[in-house]
Amino acid sequence: QAHLVESGGGSVQAGGSLRLSCEGAGFTSSIHCLAWFRQVPGKERERVARIDSEGEPLYAASVKGRFTISRDNAKNTQYLQMSSPKPEDTAMYYCAAARACYEWASDWDCWGQGTQVTVSL
Repeated sequence: QAHLVESGGGSVQAGGSLRLSCEGAGFTSSIHCLAWFRQVPGKERERVARIDSEGEPLYAASVKGRFTISRDNAKNTQYLQMSSPKPEDTAMYYCAAARACYEWASDWDCWGQGTQVTVSL
């Protein structure tokens, strides 16, 4: 059964850096798109960044220029490098995989368990 496992969350000071990893296993069909979402209590899950099979990234305006998404197909792993994080980046972060680069979380069918990121001043 396909699954994703995240690692790398934790606490970081604003202006620092943090890297999230997400390793996938058990996929029996081609995965075109990988993404990172985040969610805070009481709000909908929002897409932070995604990267397609060609390696083309797309970022939410709130993180563009600060976060970098990448993928290593040989390791079945995707990453989210968080540079200069801000307190408003505090959230539960989830990695996801799908056959297309959907915008809405409800369209993605494979999720990691989530990893908490807390950014303090």
